[in-house]
Amino acid sequence: MKTLIIAISIITLVAIAIIPQIHFASAQLAQTQSAKQYINLRAEVWNEFFRMTTAAFTVGAIVSGTMIWLVWRFRESNPKNKAPTKWEHLEDPTAGSYEEEGH
Repeated sequence: MKTLIIAISIITLVAIAIIPQIHFASAQLAQTQSAKQYINLRAEVWNEFFRMTTAAFTVGAIVSGTMIWLVWRFRESNPKNKAPTKWEHLEDPTAGSYEEEGH
């Protein structure tokens, strides 16, 4: 699941970077065909900046939300965390072995 999310994130970021380049290339080809069509590069650069800013805020929101959920889920006062784990039952956690626990 973790690798799937990482892969989707990488693919999305690559797509966000490649799509404007394809747009610039197709506009450049169209400019050679018609002298009346041109690109306002200043507007395109700002458009790219705002797209990347939107992507950065989206990724930041997802990471922040995940961190908030993790902190809330695994807090000490959560009722699900009241029961001690199998390692907390041992007097010395380093003295336990996997054979005794059935692994």
